[in-house]
Amino acid sequence: MQNTNIRFWVLVSIVAISGFSQGMLLPLIAVIFETSGVSSFLNGLNATALYIGVLLASPFMEQPLRKFGYKPIILIGGLIVIISLALFPVWQSFWFWFVLRLLIGIGDHALHFGTQTWITDFSPANKRGRNISLYGLFFGIGFAIGPLMTPLVHINEALPFILSSVLCLISWSFLFLLKNEHPEQDVEMNSFFDTMKRFSAAWKYGWVAFLPPLSYGFLEASLNGSFPVYALRIGLDVKNVSFLLVSFAIGGIVFQLPLGILSDKYGRRKTLIAILTLGFISFTTAGFLEQSFFLLALCLFIAGMFVGSTFSLGISYMADLMPKNLLPTGNIMCGIFFSLGSLIGPSFGGLFIQYIKNISFFSIISFLYLAILLLILFKGRKTSMVIANQH
Repeated sequence: MQNTNIRFWVLVSIVAISGFSQGMLLPLIAVIFETSGVSSFLNGLNATALYIGVLLASPFMEQPLRKFGYKPIILIGGLIVIISLALFPVWQSFWFWFVLRLLIGIGDHALHFGTQTWITDFSPANKRGRNISLYGLFFGIGFAIGPLMTPLVHINEALPFILSSVLCLISWSFLFLLKNEHPEQDVEMNSFFDTMKRFSAAWKYGWVAFLPPLSYGFLEASLNGSFPVYALRIGLDVKNVSFLLVSFAIGGIVFQLPLGILSDKYGRRKTLIAILTLGFISFTTAGFLEQSFFLLALCLFIAGMFVGSTFSLGISYMADLMPKNLLPTGNIMCGIFFSLGSLIGPSFGGLFIQYIKNISFFSIISFLYLAILLLILFKGRKTSMVIANQH
């Protein structure tokens, strides 16, 4: 039996470096394309490649994980990310970089799927919220530090890509310290049809737990992709927009672990209901305080404190509802719903800004959290009770 602490910290350090590379790529490539004269539409289209990669890879992840175990999946995913990052400086071309981002989406998804499922598998129920929140915390810290690499482009355009690739390689090498393990098996998975049947079973058990990751994907992508456009149109300058986004991110990082621990103590469903209610109130209030930069920053910090943990709490909630043999499938579906939210967020946000005037951008986020809150309130209890009876 390998040391659980060493295994846990190796896995979360890999996730932190993955977050760092993702956080670096978004603004870095946007800046490079903007200075090269690429249109904002194409710039945004290129950014979706990562999420398209996640969605394309998702149906094919579970079978190799069950066959080969956690470690090979994480090793292969990490290697794809390292090689793709190193290839960016080779040729600056829109479609070449689109393919590289697609590959990073596939590699990152394999890496996150493997680490996430492994952690939910070996974590006892009374520490699951804490462990998954630490996973989310380390990814969030890495994602927040990543954009700080963007100014290095002025020294040498290749430097941020090479630095990120080397850091990924160092963290990836620690995987060789770990002994491979396999998820709990029940039946052989021999076909794509078997995978689809498991998706259907996982949906039946835990659909309500996939909604928080969906909402977080929508929120993160629309805040980073659409909100800056809206903010500039209501008279905020670029520096203030950056500060507002950082305020939200810091709120999420600071409260990630305490909320995970609270969910272990009071239950995932109760914690989710509380944070979705407070998130709804925070974003609704933000819509009325847009003209005051400091009050808006405070609202976004408070919103980040609560809804910044919706992804990690959603995974913990899913692990509570799902039979252990379906944990890999449940983790895949959390990733799929997060990616769907990430794809829908910027386009929906862009349409809202373009066609709906005199209504705050934050109202679409408030409405989303209210809808998910009501579903968990009225359907979540029923789901929990059904599963309790089945066990």
